[in-house]
Amino acid sequence: MKRFSTEHRITAFSKNHEPAYFAELGEAVAVETMDCYDGQVQDSSTLRGDFDRSRLNPATGPIYINGIQKGDTLCVEVLSIETGDFGIMMAAPGLGPLGAHVTDSTTKILPIRNGQIEFAESLKLPVRSMIGVAGVAPAEGEISTALPGEHGGNLDTKDIKAGNKLYLPVFADGALAAFGDLHAAMGDGELSGTGVETSGVIGLRFTKAPILIENPLVEDADFLYFLASAKSYEEAIDTVLYQTAKQLAVWLRLPFADGYRLLSAVCDLKFSQIVNDLVTVRVAVPKSLFAGSFPWKQ
Repeated sequence: MKRFSTEHRITAFSKNHEPAYFAELGEAVAVETMDCYDGQVQDSSTLRGDFDRSRLNPATGPIYINGIQKGDTLCVEVLSIETGDFGIMMAAPGLGPLGAHVTDSTTKILPIRNGQIEFAESLKLPVRSMIGVAGVAPAEGEISTALPGEHGGNLDTKDIKAGNKLYLPVFADGALAAFGDLHAAMGDGELSGTGVETSGVIGLRFTKAPILIENPLVEDADFLYFLASAKSYEEAIDTVLYQTAKQLAVWLRLPFADGYRLLSAVCDLKFSQIVNDLVTVRVAVPKSLFAGSFPWKQ
């Protein structure tokens, strides 16, 4: 299996970047990743303002995927996630929605052993690892790896985990994909401004999906998750609801109004993260709606 090291990593997605690695369709690869602080935090003495912020959210890549062209939809199958041996959680004044109530900056280093995160002497949390940054080159310009968008990026969506698939619209030949910002655990919303940040190794397989999408889409065994990001909750929600209702109407051969009705009848609105400069929301659509005639097959 090819192994892509952290020797080559980016802090912005762009179609003008030269590829660092190459992968074939259907090939399994291992992608090493740094934590979101780029290895600058090794103990609790390093606080929120003590590191080089220009190095935040590094993503390993870009990876050129042979056989993927502009206008395609890339399917990223997450085969495995192996975390580092510790996680990091910071708290600081102004960080996250309750940052006004935090008076001092502190850093918590959390050992990860035997599938558990040692949060406190009497409290252990199960490892539920996921990928925070997963994206491709955008259509225009440069987009920081700290931001989410239609190209993917810093989606911070807990369903991007082992066993699931992420679908991304492709804006440049080869996709120029990159990955990073692993979390050993993170709840919906990333409510304190940080997950359990860690380094690690991701097992991935790339294929071409026979669908067209405008924004990232995640698939697990039971649901499809339509994602959208925007500056406000209202804009992100309006975007994701419209795109989901429209797609359901097409796939199920129904009027748009019926696709809209299905949002209320069987779908759930979820918040992926509310702490980045752009918030990310998703709609969970049960795959049972399609009654055995799934709109596409891999």
